Amino acid sequence: MYSISQNIDSLIRDKEFLENKHENYDLMIHRWNFYLRSYLGGEEYRSGSFLHEYAMELDIEYQNRINYTPIDNHCRNIISIYSSFLFRVPPTREYGSLQDDPSLESFLNDTDLDGQNFNAFMKNAQTYSSVYGNVWIFVDKPESNAQTRAEELSQDIRPYLTMITPDNVMDWNYVRAASGKYILDYIKVREEVTSDGSYYRMWTPNEISYVFVPERGKPKTLEVKPNQIGKIPAICLYNKRSPRLGVGISDLTDVALLQQSIYNELSEMEQLIRLSNHPSLVKTQGVEASAGAGSVIEMPEDLQADLKPYIIQPSAQSLDSIMNSISMKVDAINRITHMGSVRATEKTINSGIALQTEFQLLNARLSEKADLLENAEEQIWSFFAKWQNKTFDGQIDYPDTFDLRDYAADLQFLQVAKASGVKSDTYTKEI
Repeated sequence: MYSISQNIDSLIRDKEFLENKHENYDLMIHRWNFYLRSYLGGEEYRSGSFLHEYAMELDIEYQNRINYTPIDNHCRNIISIYSSFLFRVPPTREYGSLQDDPSLESFLNDTDLDGQNFNAFMKNAQTYSSVYGNVWIFVDKPESNAQTRAEELSQDIRPYLTMITPDNVMDWNYVRAASGKYILDYIKVREEVTSDGSYYRMWTPNEISYVFVPERGKPKTLEVKPNQIGKIPAICLYNKRSPRLGVGISDLTDVALLQQSIYNELSEMEQLIRLSNHPSLVKTQGVEASAGAGSVIEMPEDLQADLKPYIIQPSAQSLDSIMNSISMKVDAINRITHMGSVRATEKTINSGIALQTEFQLLNARLSEKADLLENAEEQIWSFFAKWQNKTFDGQIDYPDTFDLRDYAADLQFLQVAKASGVKSDTYTKEI
C-alpha cells in the first residue's frame, strides 16, 4: 500500500505503483464491461459471448447461434426513458458573479472543446452514469503563455469539461478532512493504450503528471506541471450512491441479467423453430436421400426393416412456455424500473391507485437522480469559478418532481364531477 503523501516524483518511477489498481476497480471492472455491452447492444453485445454454451458444442456452432440470435435491448430503452424524463424540462441556472464572465457563453456553447453544449454534455454524462453507476467529470484549463486576461480571451483559453468513464479511472484515494468531509487527494486516469504501452495522467492537489508506461522497461515521465488551483478538479457524478467512495450503483444491475436471460431464451426459440421446420433425417450410408422438401429417398431392396430411414423432429409445444417466460421477465424489468405503464405496449386494466403509486415510485427515482445531478453541477461551477480566480455564488435547480398526468382522464373526471349536481360554490370553484 502506497502513501499518497509521499513525493509523487518518487512514486512515478515505480512501475508497480503506476500499474496498481484500486481494489474497487478490480471488483467492478467485469460488471462495468457487462453493463456497457448490455447498453450498447448490437455487435458489442454479441462479442461479449453472453449465450450459454451447450455441452460438446463446437466453436463454429456456438458462433452461428450468436449470429442468429436477436437482441431485445431493454437496457438502452430504460436508460433513454430515464434521460428523456430528467431533461424534459431544462434545469434553471443562476450564475451569480459568473454571469458577466466573458468565457461563460463560449463554455456553455462548447463545453468539452468538441462542439458539445453544456446541456448535451450533462445529459450524456447522466446517461453513462446510469450505465456504469458513476462517471468522473474533470474541469481542466489549457496552459497558456498569455500575460493578461485579454490575451487569454483572444486565444479562447478557458476551462472545459472532460467525462471519464470509471473503467479508465484506475486508482483514486479519498482522505477525511478535519471538518469530516472526504476530499479526493489522488486520482490516476488511463488516457490511451497503444501497442507499445499505456499513457497515464495522475492528479494530486500539488501537481499533475503525465507518464508513459511501456510494456517492457522503465516508466517515462513526459510532463509534470503544478496544479494551479490546489485541488483535484474531478467530480464523481453518481447515478445512485453506494457504500464505496468512487463507485455508484448502475440502473442495469438487475435489468442486464434479465436481458441476458431473455437473450438466451430467444436463442432457444430460434433453435426450436429452425429444428421443427427442418427435421433431421436419420439414414444408413447406403441410402440416397436429402432432407429437403419434395426429396426422393432411394433405399436398397435388401435393406433390413429396422434400418429404414426416419425423421427426427422436435415438438414445438415448448415455444409457448418459452414465450411466457420471456413475457414474465419483461414484466419483471418493468416492475424493477417502475415503468410498467410507461413502457406498456398493450392495453392493461389498472386501477387509478395502482397507476398513481407506480408514477410516484418512478418520480422518486427520477428526483434522486436530479438531486445528484444538481450536486455535481454545483461542484462543476465551483471549479469553473476557481480556474477563473472567482467564487461561485450562483444557484443550480433541477426539477424536483417528474409526475406524469393523464390530462384527458383528468378532464373527463372533472366533467363528471361538474355534472354530478352538487350545489356548492366552493365545489364548483375547485372544479
